[in-house]
Amino acid sequence: MADFPFNALRRWPDVEAENLHAVDATDRLLLDTAGEALRGCAAGEVAVVGDTHGALTLGTLHAGAEHVRVHQDSVTGERALAANARSFPLSGLYTSTVLGKDLFDGVRLVLLQLPRSLDALEEIAWHIATAAHPDVTVFAGGRVKHMTPAMTTVLAKYFRTVEAGLARQKSRILTASCPLPTGPCPFPSEAEYDVGLPRPLRLRAFGATFGGAKLDPGTRFLLPHLQGTRPSSHAVDLGCGNGTIAAYLALTHPGLSVIATDTSAAAVAATRATVDANGVGDRVTVVRDDALSGRPDSGDHLIVLNPPFHSGHTVHAGIALKLFAESGRSLAPGGELWTVWNSHLQYRGALERLVGPTRQVARDRKFTVTVSTRS
Repeated sequence: MADFPFNALRRWPDVEAENLHAVDATDRLLLDTAGEALRGCAAGEVAVVGDTHGALTLGTLHAGAEHVRVHQDSVTGERALAANARSFPLSGLYTSTVLGKDLFDGVRLVLLQLPRSLDALEEIAWHIATAAHPDVTVFAGGRVKHMTPAMTTVLAKYFRTVEAGLARQKSRILTASCPLPTGPCPFPSEAEYDVGLPRPLRLRAFGATFGGAKLDPGTRFLLPHLQGTRPSSHAVDLGCGNGTIAAYLALTHPGLSVIATDTSAAAVAATRATVDANGVGDRVTVVRDDALSGRPDSGDHLIVLNPPFHSGHTVHAGIALKLFAESGRSLAPGGELWTVWNSHLQYRGALERLVGPTRQVARDRKFTVTVSTRS
């Protein structure tokens, strides 16, 4: 793969910064490791999972693979892949699909960027073992500092053979083969929480849903304060995760319709499952989107946000700032953005600049809740 122009790849429309890259050493090691196997695969026998911005998919096509099937949890990653594919050009030579049977049916080779979460890895492994060809080989790569022995344990539940390769440039490949018989899919997971409602709030999550079916501590701190939001016919749950905020808003504001949006396919699926489990699915519309790109300017009156503070494995404020700016664009004059954030991050100045006048609603040692009014 030495002749592939990796350095020409961009992260756009994802956040771009000097310390954020569209390709890493794991992408390169995966492609080098799979080189010979790729040449032996027929059309439709290769699947790529977890490609961040297109390096794996486009590198696989460059190596001679045909009709590659691709799953990226992030819609931003899908759009970055599409943009990079157009620039080479390699558009039309791959198919993006959801995590499931269609992704792996008959596949003989899988290139996987190891996810952060063991639950995400288990769901992927279950689907491969259930649907792929019996001779399938999985090359699962990651940065050594983020890999744990538990990843090998998870893969060993679904494959008879799991071997670790030598590290190169601080990356390593786990090779899994010989899929084992599978039982029922262990996802979605479920949990219930007392949040002061007449009945427990039921949360559901899939493997790649950030935080799983747990009630995020910052969100728990935020929820009771949402009783003080301005009257509105609809609200936006921006970055909906497992659907906690969307379900709570619908349960506590009976006349409110909610638009829940997240870049993650697993989050969107989890939110749909959560709102259905709480009996409010008829009032919550769930959308997979890059921030609020599908929302019109100045059309919303209430947005609620618990912003992430990382991009992949990298701690980076760029995602939160992007969501603040998008909220400022999407809110109508007088509209409100309710936000909870880790107190040490000191986001108030950014909120004032990107949205409008911001007041503190609540604060403790860990979290701060603010409301910003579009000026």
